[in-house]
Amino acid sequence: MVKIEINSLNEIKTAAEKFLQLIENRKIFAFKGKMGSGKTTFIKAVCECLGVSETINSPTFAIVNEYSTSAKKIIYHFDFYRINNIEEAMEIGVEEYLYSGNLCFLEWPENIAPLLPDDYVTVKITEMDNGKRIVELNL
Repeated sequence: MVKIEINSLNEIKTAAEKFLQLIENRKIFAFKGKMGSGKTTFIKAVCECLGVSETINSPTFAIVNEYSTSAKKIIYHFDFYRINNIEEAMEIGVEEYLYSGNLCFLEWPENIAPLLPDDYVTVKITEMDNGKRIVELNL
């Protein structure tokens, strides 16, 4: 388990850069944390560090957003909060995305747990009482 501390929003870019140094060739990241813990904000910072210039926001209603990096790589950003069962995830073709070889950042992955590949990385974000965030990677 690797921990990254974010003491304030001013440190999020540095934390995202550290995250990218740690992940090596991993592709699937299951972000866990309470509502408002900073999952989307951290994913946005990571995408910006990868050279995504388009607007990055939560795909709560779309379920998946697709971003392109400056190196012409594709990133899929999912929010499974509104998924009620595995069949709904299958209907949007989630397995095709997960096995595409592209980076996939998943919020609320527990809602599709049976579909996750074996090699996914759990990223847990915890908000502390003082507003600090702890990002834990299970590499």
